Amino acid sequence: MVKYLPFKKRNPDSQYRRLLKRIISQGEKVFPQQEEEAIFYPGFLMRFKLENGFPIITERDLVNVESGKRSNMFQALGELFAFLNGAHTQENLKNFGCTWWKRWVTPEKCGKRGLEIGDLGPGSYGAAWRNFPTLEGKSFDQITNLIEQINELPHLRTHFVSPWIPQYTYRGKGKQQKVVVVPCHGWFHIIINVQNRRMRLIHEQRSADVPVGLVCNLIQYAALLMMLAQITNYEPYELVYFISDAHIYVNQLKDVHEILSTKPERFPTVKIDPSVTDIFKFRQNHFTVEDYHPQLPGRVIWTPV
Repeated sequence: MVKYLPFKKRNPDSQYRRLLKRIISQGEKVFPQQEEEAIFYPGFLMRFKLENGFPIITERDLVNVESGKRSNMFQALGELFAFLNGAHTQENLKNFGCTWWKRWVTPEKCGKRGLEIGDLGPGSYGAAWRNFPTLEGKSFDQITNLIEQINELPHLRTHFVSPWIPQYTYRGKGKQQKVVVVPCHGWFHIIINVQNRRMRLIHEQRSADVPVGLVCNLIQYAALLMMLAQITNYEPYELVYFISDAHIYVNQLKDVHEILSTKPERFPTVKIDPSVTDIFKFRQNHFTVEDYHPQLPGRVIWTPV
């Protein structure tokens, strides 16, 4: 369980805002494969001690449902649960409440990679986390083995999970990519201090669309830290978050400047149902959010496919 500070004693967090400003002021312009001009900044680190609140940005609303649509948090958690359960098709993801992959699993995109329509591919997150191929011709379940190792040998420095299956992600001469979107996030290392029973999750993100994807990924890996800590009986203490390629698309700049016109607020409290003891059984209804005070309404910010 998170040992939250009282809400009024938490410090407003400005790390996300600093990243946006850093990209705008020090980033380099590039023209990536999405064929939309972007500004990128290489290498940025953020640290979130959960006692200071759960890292849901407060600049715009990611929690409350508007216009009959499911919130960013609902979808982000649904995607996380789906990947933890090995999902790699749009239909599987939809069953967990995540519908935003539809635009990436079109007949054109799947056909280009030799995949069935709606299939994210064997190199996608859920497949890599739960069915990583081995030399022996079998699959390795990284999530189940991670939990077993934490329970048996918590002091080890090898509690690591990777979404990257090289033979499915590289392309070029004679190579066909076997994933519709190569993993942008999902490298995580669990570090446990056995003496004080604190757990940290250190996450590395290869590529981050900062106005859109990153805000959902922060929710996912803070939630994953809480879930793993609960089922292994540790305190979820800190999320350490590193981004290799942090970027903003030029078409997003108007929205970004509106976000930066707000002021930093305190992070909210997020609680999870203490009765859940199986990592694969968590669902959105097991999470509650308190003291969340977003400044702008939730809305879609444009991002290229």
